[in-house]
Amino acid sequence: MFQAGGSIGRVMPWMMLTAVLLTAWSAGWLLPAQAAEEEAAPAAAAAPAEGEAASGTEEREAAKQKPWLIWFIESSGLIGLFILLLSIYFVATVCRLFWELRMEVAVPPDLVARAQELLQQKNFKEIFTLVKEDDSLFGRLVSTGIGELPNGLAEARDVMERTAEAIRVDMEKRISILAVLGTLGPMIGLLGTLKGMIASFSVIARSDVQMKASEVAGGISEALLLTFEGVALSVPAIYFFSLFRNRVSTISTSAALEADQFVRHFAHAARSKGPAGAAAAAPKAAAKAE
Repeated sequence: MFQAGGSIGRVMPWMMLTAVLLTAWSAGWLLPAQAAEEEAAPAAAAAPAEGEAASGTEEREAAKQKPWLIWFIESSGLIGLFILLLSIYFVATVCRLFWELRMEVAVPPDLVARAQELLQQKNFKEIFTLVKEDDSLFGRLVSTGIGELPNGLAEARDVMERTAEAIRVDMEKRISILAVLGTLGPMIGLLGTLKGMIASFSVIARSDVQMKASEVAGGISEALLLTFEGVALSVPAIYFFSLFRNRVSTISTSAALEADQFVRHFAHAARSKGPAGAAAAAPKAAAKAE
């Protein structure tokens, strides 16, 4: 018993030392390792989120650093290019109409002065030749009226009025393209709006977990940009259409009155000359012979 008890007494310290070491090892090594693993797990889970946030920040920074003109061109796309071509055509048309629709072009002062001078000289054939060779609104109306004078002044004035109306319709056709551009601009802008909104909502529909605000905002900005471009084309087109329509009305009316007054003076001078009335009819006969 004593021997057995002595053996147990010698073993007990080693058993107690082993237990202490196991306890120290478990508390000092196992638990810190587990704590480190537990602490590393949230850090590892947060790493992708931080990476995504960093990636989003980089994308936003890249977007901020992108030149405005490059962003404008990329966002406009083919629809913006088409609006740009229409805008160039619109500017060219406005410049051409400003040059053509002028009172100096419709009623040239030199032509009127020369015709008045020839009228004072009773040179009727030269007047007819002068206005016949001129392509202005005044020249066309006067040549038409003089050609119809043998049928009477009333008939000549009636033909001149119909001719002036026909010329006015032709002039209004030339400015009607501005009304078309004024109507077409918002429609093309609306097409771009629909394209941009479809792109934005498709991003929302395809994002199952987390959507990128930059992609959604990109589609919306594209939609608003194209809408702005369409309206920017439409507003001046409608304005200039109204401006040129009023100008056409003013020019055609003034030219018709000027031509009517000249033809009446021409008819009175021809009647006062007596035999010169036949000379007034001669240009018409010559024109028919040609």
